Amino acid sequence: MLREDLTAALKEAMKAKDTRKLSTIRLVQAAIKDRDIANRGEGKGELSDEDVLQLMAKLVKQREESAKIYEDNARPELAAREREEVAIIKTFMPEQMSDEKVREAVASVIAEINAEGMRDMGKVVAALKERYAGQMDFAKASGVVKALLTK
Repeated sequence: MLREDLTAALKEAMKAKDTRKLSTIRLVQAAIKDRDIANRGEGKGELSDEDVLQLMAKLVKQREESAKIYEDNARPELAAREREEVAIIKTFMPEQMSDEKVREAVASVIAEINAEGMRDMGKVVAALKERYAGQMDFAKASGVVKALLTK
């Protein structure tokens, strides 16, 4: 389970006195805890591993956007720090799918659920999120879904 992996990595980082890794793991755990608390308020349970992967993907995307903003504003040291955090978070995530594999997965899901046009786009994206959480960029995947459904 991802939570246990994060806890083990946190202990390792403490022993190694790796402050960057330690702070990044704490940040991820805090985000998970925040989401768990929000879910409890809505009567839902703890986050599943798939939900945690989606949360991690969101954290990665936020950091990549921040790094770009820092670079655009001549702050390379802050951009480098954001990219270090991205690298640490990605060690807990499955490998990202290539563009070709994303296209294959989208085509497979479209055929499987008999999607016929843009009105089924939500169903296709939901199925992709369920099966490939943390493995693909869903913003890019949505573009592929749209392209394939409008053919």
